[in-house]
Amino acid sequence: MPLLGWLASAFFIASTASQPLSGKLTDIYGRRNGLIFASLIFALGNLLCALAHKEWVLILGRVIAGLGGGAIGPIGSFIMSDLIPLRKRGMWQGIGNICYGIGSGLGGPFGGWVNDTIGWRWAFVVQIPLTLLSLIWVAIKVDIPLKGTEQSKIKRVDFLGAFLLVASLVLMLLGLNSGGNILPWIHPLVLGALCVSVVSLILFILVEAKWALELIIPVRLLLNRTIAAVCLTNWFMSMARFGLLFYGPIYFQLQGYSASQSGLRLVPESVAISTTSLACGMVMRWTGRYYSLSMMVQGIFVIGFVFISTMQLSTPAWPPFIYLFLVGLGFSGMLTTTLLALIAAVEQEHQAVITSASYAARSTGSVIGITIASTVFQNVLRPQLWSRIRHNKNAQDIISRIEHNLKTIHTLPPDLRSEASEAYMVSLRAVFLTMLGLAVTGLITGAFMKEYKLHNKLSRRPSS
Repeated sequence: MPLLGWLASAFFIASTASQPLSGKLTDIYGRRNGLIFASLIFALGNLLCALAHKEWVLILGRVIAGLGGGAIGPIGSFIMSDLIPLRKRGMWQGIGNICYGIGSGLGGPFGGWVNDTIGWRWAFVVQIPLTLLSLIWVAIKVDIPLKGTEQSKIKRVDFLGAFLLVASLVLMLLGLNSGGNILPWIHPLVLGALCVSVVSLILFILVEAKWALELIIPVRLLLNRTIAAVCLTNWFMSMARFGLLFYGPIYFQLQGYSASQSGLRLVPESVAISTTSLACGMVMRWTGRYYSLSMMVQGIFVIGFVFISTMQLSTPAWPPFIYLFLVGLGFSGMLTTTLLALIAAVEQEHQAVITSASYAARSTGSVIGITIASTVFQNVLRPQLWSRIRHNKNAQDIISRIEHNLKTIHTLPPDLRSEASEAYMVSLRAVFLTMLGLAVTGLITGAFMKEYKLHNKLSRRPSS
């Protein structure tokens, strides 16, 4: 895998591993301390990247930054849940999502500009003062007292369970990232990583169920109908969305757009992600209910994929903007409404640990979705290319070049270009239909949620 791939994977794997631990650890040490610590780790990782003179140091810096960065988002969500009644929680989540969307939208172009003007190291350096500034603000403004008995629980933390959970997530993500990319799926290292991941997960469940005193994630809560439905819905719909985000730009490049133009065509999805959450939060504040709204936005998510699955090479430029907006609208609404369902279904003492579990479901779902999409695409593309180009005397060379570089298609003679483009389109449609199936599965699991009361006060008990 090229260095760029490792830098992205290292951060993503580390952030996914830290998310499910953030709930219990901040229950013990406090939200402010946890957020300060996560911010320091994130800043330290970026500093290490900026100073790196060897590739392994750069990758290590990304791992450290991922450990901190992965916890920052969930801890911010815990703090909102601690301070805001459920009835208003969705609205504030929406405001947070708008800030996140703006930051994400500006971060890429700004980082690219910094890299082009003063060098890649400064893309890491500029993050450090911003992180430290937010850290100081948190230290001054965030004050959520611990319960009197919480600090004594450190001796009862399930360190074995934490190790097994992290090992399971890391090995699974390493196996999925490596399989089909740098190693064949049947390679012993890939199969070994995935098998040990499954064994570690089983051992984690046994440890949590039988021996742990302070549970990282209470297994019994995952058996709750609403919690299971929410986690599965987040899981399946994250698979669908990230599979689309990975292969959507390929569709636009196939139509002749540049890579940057293809990326810009995903902007409607990002706009919908940033704004819909706030709208859903306002509706839930007004009605005090989430189930019908959640099923509606999940349905919109599925409808978006239905339309995307009908796209052809000849599809005009404007319909995909609408289709992607529908997907973003549905996904953002799903995240907000299911988060409220999740929190409403548990006692306050468990809301952080179960929220962290949902974040882990989203993260693992995203990488699994990309893996599924890649597998479907590759398994369809090669046979399609061979069936259409095999009669050409240079078929082997042409197909190899097409598989490794999409731009090759536009350099081919018209007859071969048409056949290769159609082979790509058939493969993309197979991906889109697969993602549609995952979206429908998420919609079905979401239907099993129960309606709980969204209280107007922080003091509450779950009630139907």
